[in-house]
Amino acid sequence: MADRYRVIVVGCGAIGAATAYWLSRRLGGDVLVLEQFDLGHSRGASEDHSRVIRHTYTRTAYTTLTPAAYQSWSIVEQATGLRLVQRTGGLILASEDAPSISFVDDTVAAMAATNLPHEELGAADVMRRWPQWRLEPHHRGVLDPEAGVLDIRQATAAHVALSRDNGVTIVPNAPVTGLTETAGGVEVAIADGRRFSADRLVLSGGAWNPELLELLGTRLPITLTEEQVTYFATPKVREFTPDRFPVFGFIDDDSRLYYGLPVYGEVAVKAGLDGVGPEVTSETRTYRTDPGRVDEVRRFLGRHLPAAVGPELYSRVCCYDFPPDRDFIADYVPGHERVLVCAGAGHAGKFAGLLGRVLTELALDGVSRFPVEAFRADRPALYSSAPMQVSRSNSM
Repeated sequence: MADRYRVIVVGCGAIGAATAYWLSRRLGGDVLVLEQFDLGHSRGASEDHSRVIRHTYTRTAYTTLTPAAYQSWSIVEQATGLRLVQRTGGLILASEDAPSISFVDDTVAAMAATNLPHEELGAADVMRRWPQWRLEPHHRGVLDPEAGVLDIRQATAAHVALSRDNGVTIVPNAPVTGLTETAGGVEVAIADGRRFSADRLVLSGGAWNPELLELLGTRLPITLTEEQVTYFATPKVREFTPDRFPVFGFIDDDSRLYYGLPVYGEVAVKAGLDGVGPEVTSETRTYRTDPGRVDEVRRFLGRHLPAAVGPELYSRVCCYDFPPDRDFIADYVPGHERVLVCAGAGHAGKFAGLLGRVLTELALDGVSRFPVEAFRADRPALYSSAPMQVSRSNSM
């Protein structure tokens, strides 16, 4: 194993693996990836069966990027022969009688502004197409016909395989213990005493990014929350297969986002309540399911999707890494010319392939062809003391 590389990537989850792949397309084997645990471990946020992929965002900062996100997965599908994206259609729903309807209206406006296909639907329209729903007349929503399920586990493994085929060195069980930036590059120390150097360093450690930044002697305003999702073993399986039921987000009158996916990966419907978990650190997180939140999601399903209700097959816990505005960070670390960082803000899985491209271009060219100014690490929203007005529909 060499001691010197053009780029070192720390973290081999969805974003780190994607970055390794896109770097390898230009650098071949001059890339090192360090992962603190086994590859495919369950402590991070990249190893569940599925994630939602969609165009339905409330701002053009995202809708201008979603086509490139889909294209990025298509490139990997063509390279591997795997099917990573399964299109089911996707709904965002809210009540006309509540402020949460602004999420639907803003989504429609953002999709229209970027010429993305969509359809506005009333409650009766939704229930006619998907009789699994129980809605009131005041509910309405927007349909994204290209939304669906991203197999995040396979997607990450595919990026790892393609990276290795291009010569990338990937080292599991290699926790980083030291990071130093010098005039000539960066130096990285790992727990077994080995040291490596590179021209550029990419931090894609997810919930562990705050600790990595501390090794550099700096920090970014990233808050970790412990979130969960539950697989409900519906007895009505055929009603919720991907060809008969879409992914969805339902924003209630208190602007809380319930979301769900059809039967995929398990014989169960996947559903959760977004962004309501307690604040934690990578050391204090418990990995334990909160039964109260499971019951909340079950009650939601009982009201609006009663056929989906079944025994709790299991629940899965992960961490969101929230900047104050819930937008990504994909940029050089302020004050550092050779170190980049990516924070996923709890919804980066669908964008992981594209973020790998962005980070590659920033590392090798200093600028990305994609419009990612909104995700700079020095944007004022990260450091404002004023309360942020965030969109729940950014998550999911």
